[in-house]
Amino acid sequence: MTETRHNWTKEEILEIYNKPMMDLLFEAANIHRQYHDPNTVQVSTLLSIKTGGCPEDCGYCPQAARYHTDIEGNDLMSVNQVKAQALRAKASGSSRVCMGAAWRNVKDGPEFDQVLEMVRTINKLDMEVCCTLGMLTENQAQRLAEAGLYAYNHNLDTSEEYYKEVISTRGFEDRLETIDNVRKTNVTVCSGGIIGMGEKVEDRAGMLVALSTLDPQPESVPINALVSVDGTPMENEKPVEIWEMIRMVATTRIVMPKTQVRLSAGRTSMSREGQAMCFFAGANSIFAGDKLLTTPNPDVNEDMEMFKTLGLIPQKPFVKGAQPKTVAAEDSQFEAMGEKPKWSRPGHKIDRNEAAKEKAKVLTKS
Repeated sequence: MTETRHNWTKEEILEIYNKPMMDLLFEAANIHRQYHDPNTVQVSTLLSIKTGGCPEDCGYCPQAARYHTDIEGNDLMSVNQVKAQALRAKASGSSRVCMGAAWRNVKDGPEFDQVLEMVRTINKLDMEVCCTLGMLTENQAQRLAEAGLYAYNHNLDTSEEYYKEVISTRGFEDRLETIDNVRKTNVTVCSGGIIGMGEKVEDRAGMLVALSTLDPQPESVPINALVSVDGTPMENEKPVEIWEMIRMVATTRIVMPKTQVRLSAGRTSMSREGQAMCFFAGANSIFAGDKLLTTPNPDVNEDMEMFKTLGLIPQKPFVKGAQPKTVAAEDSQFEAMGEKPKWSRPGHKIDRNEAAKEKAKVLTKS
């Protein structure tokens, strides 16, 4: 089998990315078949448990409070609401539920306690549970692990160099520190990024360097194509071409052979043929459902029709790792510590983010 390396260089990854397409596909498909069933794809459902009002300034995100994007916000969902959604997802073929909250970082208190109960509830449904809640401390990661969390998502988004052109309210090192805190538990890591934000190919390679040199590498890597939303700083970015997605998926598969590569945001603009090429190149996970947090996604019935056409089978839960045990809240060995970590605030200005913020102020007044 192909050896898993943790010392990839940007130059090596660029050389892979820029190979003739047929050579790239052949290499990626061969590696994919060494570690994965090529006819099995994990189906996950992404659920926004708290929408809008985020204090961050991520240039791609319609949930940032400072931009005017017509996103309808909602407070934290109840445990019963989340359970109902999870049961619906399970019935439609999903084996994992990923819960996202528009928070900068996790804060100890009633809302986090509620999220922990959501994790316990879904794990007891024999589904994999993933959360994406922003930065978190080691103690908070341990509490999530005790509740039965299977995976924690914390995307690097892009290369460390280009990150400064996307976000000014947190540092790249905060991303890595959160991943390191998760690694101190038995929770798996889900971390990837977005292409189409105006970055260069070198930045895409740089992101893969940062991910592939982690030891161990993330168990799941989402590859997102930017879905530009009116009102965000990136509203006018050119759509990603399908060939760029195929190259990114194939390159990710080659440098991270054991990882589940998730075909994430942007699938609504991809043809079935394009998605099939991504699966051939090594993608073996998708998000199902008509919405990814706030942006459109193919209907689950459309996906199941595509699976039937391609002969793909939804992956069962806990194939790649054992089901975590759920510890009841009253039996927990970890308690809320009321931590107030000083996550970084770089403080530099990003022109297009500032312009979108000023535009939002004008629209709000009118």
